[in-house]
Amino acid sequence: MKNQHLDVVIIGGGPAGLNAALVLGRARKNVAVIDEGRPRNAVTRETHGFLTRDGISPNEFRQIAKEEISAYPSVFFVADTAVAIAGTDGHFQIATALGNTYACKKLLFAVGMRDRPLDIPGLAEVYGKSAFVCPYCDGWELRDEPLVVINKGEELMHFAPLISGWTNRFTICTNGPDELTDAQREELQLNQVPMFDSPIQYIDASDGIVRQVVLEDGTTIPCRGIFFKPDLVIGSDLPRAIGCDIAEMGKVFIDILGKTNIKGVYSAGDAASRMHQAIAAASMGALAAAAINNELNVEAWRITDEHF
Repeated sequence: MKNQHLDVVIIGGGPAGLNAALVLGRARKNVAVIDEGRPRNAVTRETHGFLTRDGISPNEFRQIAKEEISAYPSVFFVADTAVAIAGTDGHFQIATALGNTYACKKLLFAVGMRDRPLDIPGLAEVYGKSAFVCPYCDGWELRDEPLVVINKGEELMHFAPLISGWTNRFTICTNGPDELTDAQREELQLNQVPMFDSPIQYIDASDGIVRQVVLEDGTTIPCRGIFFKPDLVIGSDLPRAIGCDIAEMGKVFIDILGKTNIKGVYSAGDAASRMHQAIAAASMGALAAAAINNELNVEAWRITDEHF
C-alpha cells in the first residue's frame, strides 16, 4: 500500500492511539493506525482502573476497541512498524518495515514505553503475575499482603508512602546502595519499614507467584507480591528522530493539548506522561485527537477563505 494520503497517522495502537482513532473517526478524518502488536502490558493478565472495563485483559480491551472503531470506515489499522518519517506539517511521509509509505497532514505518537531487560534473576518470570509496577493498577489484588518493594533513592521516598495505602506489610530491597539521605532513612525507620541494601540474588517463585526474595548476604524475605521500579525507554526512536524534545526520563514534552515542539506532531499516552495507566492514556489520546481535528478544520476553513 503506497502513498496513502491521510489526514492523520497514529503510530501506536494502545489505549491512547485507539481512543484517538475513535475520536478522529467520528470526526470524519482519514486515519491510519500503525501498530506492531507488541504492547508493554501484554505481560499482564488484567487491566484495572478503567471504568466499565475493570479487570479486562489487555488483549480483549484492544479487540473491543477495534470492533467499536470499525464502525467508522475512514479509520484503518496497519500491522506494521513505522521506521522513518520525513517532511513537515501538512506533508509528512511515514515509511514502514514492510515497505509501505503513508502520507499525512498530522502525526500522533502513541508509542508508549518499553521495558529494558530485567537484570534480577527470576523477576521476568513473575512480572505481570505477582510482580508489578503500579499500585493503582494492581495494589487492590495485593491489599494487606506482605510485599517486597524494589526501589531506591528519591523514587523510593515517593513510592513508600504511596504503597502504604494498600498494605503496611512491606519490606524494601534497594538491590545495592540505597541512595538515601540520613533524614530519609530515619523517615522509613519511624514508619517501621524494614530495608535491606544487599543485592538480590534471585526471586523464588512457583507458576509466576513469588514466594520469597533471596539476597546475596543470605537473607530471605517471604512475600506474596513485588512492586518494582522498571527501567523504561520510549517505545520508538521516531519522536527523537523527527526533532521532538525528549525529557531526561524519556517522555516526549507536550503542552496541555498534546502538541510537541514540532508543528503538526502530537504525542499522547505513556510516551508523554509519567502516569502510566490505561485510562489516563486513553484520555490523553482523546484530547490530542480533538486538538488535531480542530487544527485540521481551521486550516481547511482558512484555505476556503483564501479562495474568495
